[in-house]
Amino acid sequence: MNVDVTPLPGIGVRKEFLMRNGRRIGVISHRDGQIELILSKADDPDACVAELPLTTEEAAALANLLGAPQLVAQLNDEHKDLPGIHTKQLPVKHNSPFDGRTLGDTALRTRTQVSVVAVMRAGQAHPSPTPDFTLTAGDLLVTVGTAEGLENAAKILVHG
Repeated sequence: MNVDVTPLPGIGVRKEFLMRNGRRIGVISHRDGQIELILSKADDPDACVAELPLTTEEAAALANLLGAPQLVAQLNDEHKDLPGIHTKQLPVKHNSPFDGRTLGDTALRTRTQVSVVAVMRAGQAHPSPTPDFTLTAGDLLVTVGTAEGLENAAKILVHG
């Protein structure tokens, strides 16, 4: 899918793509750090039907919501011929004992045989995180393992 990037002199940058229904959806990143989600009118791609201002935190949360499931779906597709192998996204919640601690501190691989293949943070994928990768509340761990291992890994992230 092509993403069109348009400089907006004095304002910032617009990044958008064409949806199959003819509308364009995108983001305007203002020079002052402000972020807007935009949706064009169906009959006029240059006119917006909706503009939603987002805080940095809201934009990061939306990026995680959109990015992690796409990565999980891709991994699930790649593992579909491997019986017993599953992919799941596991959140690091605000009250997790691992908020601010390293991935190695979780000992997920040793305790559950689950592999963390990526961490989604603020809309960015951090592939193949090392044991010294520091986890933060709001992170989504993209994991691969057995159904039982994934269930146990989720419990560890909540209870330690």
